[in-house]
Amino acid sequence: MLTVGDTLPKFKLQSVVSLEKGKEFREISEQDFPGKWKVLFFWPMDFTFICPTEIAEFGKQNGKFLERDAQVLGASTDTHFVHLAWRKDHKDLNTLPFPMLADTKRELSTQLGILHKDGVPLRATFIIDPTGTIRWASVNDLSVGRSVPEVLRVLDGLQTDELCPCNWEKGKETLTAQLKKAS
Repeated sequence: MLTVGDTLPKFKLQSVVSLEKGKEFREISEQDFPGKWKVLFFWPMDFTFICPTEIAEFGKQNGKFLERDAQVLGASTDTHFVHLAWRKDHKDLNTLPFPMLADTKRELSTQLGILHKDGVPLRATFIIDPTGTIRWASVNDLSVGRSVPEVLRVLDGLQTDELCPCNWEKGKETLTAQLKKAS
């Protein structure tokens, strides 16, 4: 699995960006959203039970990510047509403000190393800095949803470029490293 310090692989994927007729789809690559942080998260498959709770929560919190100059990108290995059908069908996904990427050939999820043995992506989340470097990676078992507030907390910590202690939250003090002098 790619991890902290690795570069986000190159990709070019079809995505669902809207429900508006004729404007539903857009190709998105790692080059889109230059100068921004990216929060890339994967779910196992569309039309399931845990996945829409996570996707909807990222949607509800999207404004907080935008305030932090971060672009949320969601992905699974379903096609962009299935993503569109799910968005139309599920009331909590109708107005998603971020792209749903279709990694149908499993290229990006394979390069990231997050495919489950059953062929679906694990619940993986990556925070990528504006240079394309992965700064945080988290993977959950298929049966456990992730915490969107924790993703925001880690993004806040990374953006301070300082030392953040356990349970640190935005607005709290960071740590200062003091070196001991040799006697």
